[in-house]
Amino acid sequence: MTITYLSLDDYPSLLSILVSIVWIVFGTSRLKLNPFIVLLSASLLLGFLLKIPIIEILILIKSGFLKIIENIGLLIVFGTIIGVILEKSNGTIVIASVVLKYFSRLPLPFAVSIIGYIVSIPVFCDAAFVILSRLNKTLANQTKTPLVGLTVALSTGLFAPHVLIPPTPGPLAAASNLDLKNIFLLIAVGSIIGFVLILVGAFFGNYLLKRNKYEGSEPNKNILNKQIVNDHPKFISAILPILLPIGLMSLGALVKFIPFKNLFLEFINLLTSPISALGVGLLFSLMLPKTKNKFFVIESFKIGIKQALPILLITGMGGALGSIIQTIPIKDFALHLTDFNTLGILIPFGIAALLKTAQGSSTVAIITTSSICFPLLPFLGLESDMGKVWTIMSLGVGSMTVSHANDSYFWIVSQMGGLDVKTAYKTHTLGTFFQGVIGLGVVFFCYSLWTFLN
Repeated sequence: MTITYLSLDDYPSLLSILVSIVWIVFGTSRLKLNPFIVLLSASLLLGFLLKIPIIEILILIKSGFLKIIENIGLLIVFGTIIGVILEKSNGTIVIASVVLKYFSRLPLPFAVSIIGYIVSIPVFCDAAFVILSRLNKTLANQTKTPLVGLTVALSTGLFAPHVLIPPTPGPLAAASNLDLKNIFLLIAVGSIIGFVLILVGAFFGNYLLKRNKYEGSEPNKNILNKQIVNDHPKFISAILPILLPIGLMSLGALVKFIPFKNLFLEFINLLTSPISALGVGLLFSLMLPKTKNKFFVIESFKIGIKQALPILLITGMGGALGSIIQTIPIKDFALHLTDFNTLGILIPFGIAALLKTAQGSSTVAIITTSSICFPLLPFLGLESDMGKVWTIMSLGVGSMTVSHANDSYFWIVSQMGGLDVKTAYKTHTLGTFFQGVIGLGVVFFCYSLWTFLN
């Protein structure tokens, strides 16, 4: 790489970004402040450091916030409500039981990872782990299998889709921050990369399974069967809210290639837009058996909106920070690196991994990194739709590296998964490290192949 030194005029902007990042890390990890407050204060701080007039700072924050909410607000709300309904109706348990049935010949950690992969697409990974941890313990007792292997298989199986596949908030926010319009392309690539990474977790879980001894109690009644016998939805009803939105968005991607337009195709375009597709998924989730009770539906909506609200606030404020960053003439000092684009896909990973490891939240790491990277895309050679997808994949796997004590998910896995803190570090944390590093290798290989073919 050919490097020329930056002029003195370039350093204040670079230093301002660095100070803001340090504050985000310190505020969320050490001071334990709400991420919304930290991102808001970071936006104000960056604006002051860049000597932007206060009125313009407020306008930029407002416009950046509203832009994100407009783009993905309903997607987050719909996706969250679908997840709540699946959870409360035992739909997730039904999906898990069917997957176990059809993948029974696989080593148990692989079946558990696949369950995590499917369930984590509509349900947040921490909530999904709480739901499925009971299933994990039942399986361990019934098969006399060491619980630690199944715990890691489940935690890593839930983690990869959470940071890579919409409609989870992180990838959606990154798509909005990077101005990626083709959400289906992100879903398709994220699904493939995510599946590879759950296999990494499954292999590690299987390794742990073989290295540890079963220490559980004698099996009691089959909790899984008990749960799904009493007022449970059928498998097709449970899986449709997940598959229909993906199928509709896939159809929408194909329709775009039709050279002519008519009223019917316009309707299809409307129906297959991300918001409409998730709306259809939501409607089908309301057809689950327990939702016949209107109070169940109302309560599910209340819980879903309550869960979505803090995510919307954090995501929107990430967009506000991005709007401030975009005022910086990145071009002026990016051009000092004549071969800057050779760093390509490594930069989003490095920033996200640093933020994740330092402050704990994958979503905050994804939102912040995507905001920082947007003005860099032309100089990284990633300004195309596919380039933006690779950027999201890179920062997504970076946001997995690593989950430890400052991450709420770490404590959910350790406490609900039957692991002491020391063991959790040796297993769950190490598993997320393997996923992140191997994920970078997979993304870099795919990105290099794409670059070569284009």
